[in-house]
Amino acid sequence: MSRQDFESSLILVKDIMTKAIISVPGQTTVFQVAKMMEQGGIGAVLVKNDDKLHGIITDRDYATKIVCNNLPSDTPVEKVMSSPLITINYDETISAAAKRMTDKKIRKLGVTDNGKIIGLITSTDLVTQLTK
Repeated sequence: MSRQDFESSLILVKDIMTKAIISVPGQTTVFQVAKMMEQGGIGAVLVKNDDKLHGIITDRDYATKIVCNNLPSDTPVEKVMSSPLITINYDETISAAAKRMTDKKIRKLGVTDNGKIIGLITSTDLVTQLTK
């Protein structure tokens, strides 16, 4: 798939998104989330309280917010999460997802259906699709 094919692609976000999403309460420690990410081989976890989405904690947050600021491992994720979660509708094209990620300088988008989070799409998902 060439860049032109990618940009004109009618492949939708729902076709390549990850449907399995993991969420934790905001009081979960950054250490606990790091272990979850390591064991699950994932790069992001959603942060929810009382079934309401508050943000996302990503591998990038660890480097830029936790390590660089020498925060303790018992810091609650709600103190360092990225918020609000930037989203895209499930029926938008993957080129729209790529543009939103580029414009916002992020690598992960929440995928919504009628305002409800139903998955995540990452830059890795887009690159994988590009190489097919």
